[in-house]
Amino acid sequence: MKEEAPVTYRSLGRITKAFGYSLAGLRHAASNESAFQQELIVVAVMTIACLLLPFDLLLTVLIVIGHFLILIVELLNTAIESLADKVCRDIDPLIKQTKDAGSAAVLLTIAAVGLLWVYALFTLF
Repeated sequence: MKEEAPVTYRSLGRITKAFGYSLAGLRHAASNESAFQQELIVVAVMTIACLLLPFDLLLTVLIVIGHFLILIVELLNTAIESLADKVCRDIDPLIKQTKDAGSAAVLLTIAAVGLLWVYALFTLF
């Protein structure tokens, strides 16, 4: 059996593998996680709306970045919940607190982007 050369942090192979793992995570979330699916649809529609409305360029960029942040935080929340479920199948107050904190992070991110939208819409009038 041929031994594989070790992958170093600077190798293109390492970067390619990491990119593949990232795409696998996105595919999993998009096909299996209902919260991510719902947020992805809303973010896609809202991003199109944002690009069509006559906002300043900076405001448009901030809103689109905010949309990405919603998805990023939801992915992190999903990772936390998956790990918590793997570590402890029983009802545990600390696991519940951990999952609730992840959910709260998603909620606050959505609220922050909502405020951006309110400001953006206010600038149109």
